[in-house]
Amino acid sequence: MKGLRVLDLARLLPGPAATLRLAEMGADVLKIEAPGAGDASRVMMQSSADRVAGRPGAFYRQLNRGKRETRLDLKSEGGRTVLMALAREADVLIESFRPGVMDRLGLGYDVLRVINPKLVYCAISGYGTQGPYSQLAGHDLNYIGYAGVLDQLAARDGTPILPNFQIADLLGGALSAVNQILAALWAVARGGDGRFVDVSMAHCTHAHNVVAQVALANDGAAPVAGSSLLNGGVPCYNLYRTLDQRWLAVGALELKFWETLCMALDRPDWATRHWSLGQAIAGPDAAQLIKDMAELIATRPLAEWVELLVPLDCCVSPVLTAAEAAEHPLFNAAAREALIAQQTSDEDAD
Repeated sequence: MKGLRVLDLARLLPGPAATLRLAEMGADVLKIEAPGAGDASRVMMQSSADRVAGRPGAFYRQLNRGKRETRLDLKSEGGRTVLMALAREADVLIESFRPGVMDRLGLGYDVLRVINPKLVYCAISGYGTQGPYSQLAGHDLNYIGYAGVLDQLAARDGTPILPNFQIADLLGGALSAVNQILAALWAVARGGDGRFVDVSMAHCTHAHNVVAQVALANDGAAPVAGSSLLNGGVPCYNLYRTLDQRWLAVGALELKFWETLCMALDRPDWATRHWSLGQAIAGPDAAQLIKDMAELIATRPLAEWVELLVPLDCCVSPVLTAAEAAEHPLFNAAAREALIAQQTSDEDAD
């Protein structure tokens, strides 16, 4: 995306995350903030050290790395004039104001498309620019609540969890915006005009709630926790507590992985007790085997299970903390290089 010029008027998480991904692809992103306090993410989740040092917090820094920054007062004639000049040369503009704000400022798509017909203008909002909910305020928790997703993130007693992962902001907002922007840019590259990209976080999240919608089509109702193939109704796809009170994720959904796991556990008699061989999902046998598996996994600490099972490639993994994930070879370059060096050394020794 080198040479792609992006104007980022968005705030908080969804829009800045989208422009971050574009910047990572090589786009030239100019983040535009209002004078004064600027983007509220500058002080959101700000550490005391950052506050004392007078610098934006890690939340802002992570989302806006690799971007240029400037300040514009879009309520002033001068600020609007500068933005019009920038938009004339831009390829993409992303904003996350409540629908109608940019129009009232005289900077909406219908105005900007006149001076730049090739402009891809992306508006990210909670509920879209049209419809009875378009002016309703909201955040990630509200969007996943409306989309039927929060209902599916529940404990067995039906209590929804409060996820520390912003599903609607990132999946419904940022990722959907990037996808639709790239599609619009493809049309422009083939000689077409730009377009208005209307990203509703609630609607995009709802569209991704696939498994629940499959259940609706099949049974007329979404599954409650522990009652279906992917939410705890089978022993081969479940979470198990270890001796040291950690968790092991077992995702042996296919029979071949389940058979490998059962052999490693020295329980070959369990290998035929699988949903693909007729075991009723959430039925009595599945419930009993989940209980038996839980008792077995609880006899060893997580590290021992990882050492035994991960090399067997049977879809078993540890549930890592965020701190552990940051140091894991999957995500940490130094740790990955050390692991590769160790594997090479072991191969040479053999």
